[in-house]
Amino acid sequence: MKVVVIGGGAVGSAVALFLKRLGGTAVQVQVVEPDPALTRSSSALSAGSIRQQFSNPVNVRMSAFGHQVVSQAAQWLAVDGAPVEVGFVPGAYLFCAGAAGADVLQRNHAVQREAGADVALLSPAELASSFPWLNSADLALASLGGTGEGWLDGQAFARALAAKARSLGARWRRDRVLGLQRRGARLAAARLAGGDTLDADVFVNAAGPAAAAVGALAGLEVPVRARRRTVFVMRCPAALPPTPLVVDPSGVWFRSEGAGFIGGWSPGAGDADPDDLPLDQPDLAQFDERVWPALAHRVPAFEALRVQRAWAGYYEVHPLDHNALIGPHPDCANFWLCNGFSGHGLQHAPAAGRGLAERLLTGAWQTLDLSAFSPQRVLDGRPFVEQAVI
Repeated sequence: MKVVVIGGGAVGSAVALFLKRLGGTAVQVQVVEPDPALTRSSSALSAGSIRQQFSNPVNVRMSAFGHQVVSQAAQWLAVDGAPVEVGFVPGAYLFCAGAAGADVLQRNHAVQREAGADVALLSPAELASSFPWLNSADLALASLGGTGEGWLDGQAFARALAAKARSLGARWRRDRVLGLQRRGARLAAARLAGGDTLDADVFVNAAGPAAAAVGALAGLEVPVRARRRTVFVMRCPAALPPTPLVVDPSGVWFRSEGAGFIGGWSPGAGDADPDDLPLDQPDLAQFDERVWPALAHRVPAFEALRVQRAWAGYYEVHPLDHNALIGPHPDCANFWLCNGFSGHGLQHAPAAGRGLAERLLTGAWQTLDLSAFSPQRVLDGRPFVEQAVI
């Protein structure tokens, strides 16, 4: 079997790795990626975090496997015994809810515990005791991760996945796909900017925020949108202990990072969230309009918070339900999707890559049943909603 993977970030590299790990010499894998260093990839520009706290059990289990690969990178990703450094720092997420969100947090907690996640619910009194720097007066409940959460260097992790895939025989092409040639109901070849044409039995769209554009090359709709997210690097004059990644009911989040903090804001259901905004123009106004007011309220010491710098990256958003699309395109059986993770692609890359490889090579889901992510659900109007989106 010959497979062309379009996109060599964390997801595409994980697909290549597990295709070779499971298929060996029976599968030939070529990854087309214009920026093998991944300097501008979503993997590099993300906040690089991993959590177990989702509203669907399959997402919890995908994160559990992602954490296993990240925390045991030497076992999973070492090449010829060389050290693997992905910058993993064990940490925790702290989801905070007011009265309106407490029921959702409790339902999510039950799902997470049933799926094996190490999480605990905290009352306002317990919050005040555990995190005295946090204003919990208007909070009704919080969910705190125990083990299995933390942050990492997203670029280093994606590159380690790619290096392991190459060591197993996957080939990388530094190039860009400009066209996808169809032969009847199937794809036959990918035309590259450099002039070459790659024929294959299967084409995997792992192009992240460019997934819709790649689909359009074959005349196929891929409902994934590139949505800009701005991350602020901040300093506070007052000393605070290392913090969890705190998710405020306002949609603002922050966590400790070195001697300071990083944070940002995720638009809610009623907020404008345009497509394809330029990454070289972070939305600096968000700090004064959204981030600082929420953080100064939640952490009194953050009244004196100051921005040091900011960067922007894309979420590859699947607007229907904020869950991934994994599997063959409904209108083209040999065009497989692995995108639309809506902000949790880095942590779910290992499980998504493993699952797609298993399904492609054996015809069935093996380790985890990822059938809920089938692209067919879009045509059928069956959203598989993930509520714990940041």
